[in-house]
Amino acid sequence: MASTVEGRLDLDGNPIKAIKICIIGAGGFIGSHLCEKLMAETPHAVFAVDVYNDKIKHLLEPPRADGRIQFHRLNIKNDSRLEGIIKLCDLTINLAAICTPADYNTRPLDTIYSNFIDALPVVKFCSENGKRLIHFSTCEIYGKTIGSFLPKDHPLRQDPDFYVLKEDASPCIFGPIEKQRWSYACAKQLIERLIYAEGAENGLEFTIVRPFNWIGPRMDFIPGIDGPSEGVPRVLACFSNNLLRREPLKLVDGGESQRTFIYIKDAIEAVLLMIENPSRANGQIFNVGNPNNEVSVRQLAEMMTEVYSKVSGEPPLEVPTIDVSSKVFYGEGYDDSDRRIPDMTIINKQLGWNPKTSLWDLLDSTLTYQHRTYAEAIKKTLAKPSTS
Repeated sequence: MASTVEGRLDLDGNPIKAIKICIIGAGGFIGSHLCEKLMAETPHAVFAVDVYNDKIKHLLEPPRADGRIQFHRLNIKNDSRLEGIIKLCDLTINLAAICTPADYNTRPLDTIYSNFIDALPVVKFCSENGKRLIHFSTCEIYGKTIGSFLPKDHPLRQDPDFYVLKEDASPCIFGPIEKQRWSYACAKQLIERLIYAEGAENGLEFTIVRPFNWIGPRMDFIPGIDGPSEGVPRVLACFSNNLLRREPLKLVDGGESQRTFIYIKDAIEAVLLMIENPSRANGQIFNVGNPNNEVSVRQLAEMMTEVYSKVSGEPPLEVPTIDVSSKVFYGEGYDDSDRRIPDMTIINKQLGWNPKTSLWDLLDSTLTYQHRTYAEAIKKTLAKPSTS
């Protein structure tokens, strides 16, 4: 039976009860920050499920460990223990996914299996056992904006109705099947539809989260340091890797795509509100992003170059960026969306949440971490004589 913790109230003034939470993908970027938040500020117990625990080791060992978090090393693809853990908990949060654009083209089967097939048992176990589910989807499910199909100089491209993405109104527009970049978005959309159907037909209590470029410390990996040398992480880690190695930042197709970015700590505040306010979050799909932090990828590269120079004390390169085609960078079958700006009406109305951190501040915090964590390791790697 859940216990009530004195002094903590939900948005409707009701006491918050301590619950057991199964977090699938707890060892990743988002999972590690969510575990930290839950351990530091709440009484909830966490069953952390993942294959790796490097990013949450500090929570599992003394002096931080207090018994409220336990790690279960398992792969959800093929482990019969998963249902038992979900049954033990009040809430399951599924963060597990292949979510790196470089993989969508080169590993489309893995991408589809990871984001749809492997998520099916989680939905099934929650539904059959009457457990609440918070499922992490993606802003990619919106695909392309309506405005992207208009001529570049068309005035309606500036009309928010043609580019701002609304959970309950915007269509999901993907490219042709041969553009395998959309394998991820399509798999994520289908699992969303299945979860929604489980809610409608079988009473599953669910919340769907659509993250819009959450960034911060511990995101992805730095190739050759804590990830494969040939790996291609998402844009922030890609650019960080270039900056750390004093290489020009590669702008795919000129870096014209526009994106919004949100600080991980702001986003985790929103997730905590969802966890602790089920009556306001159940049955909802939430955009979680920062529409005030919109820049082109080229502008992001310029800002990161300036911020990293300040953080590291090193002058920027004379030629800080180079252009590369998407075909060369990602391979055949790549496609992209022009803009991704979240409408914030629903999350603001239901949870009273708004992001706070500016793009400059979140880049400063993140690049300070990247420099402190990786600079020395990369210097050692670069100093090693290459074998001929």
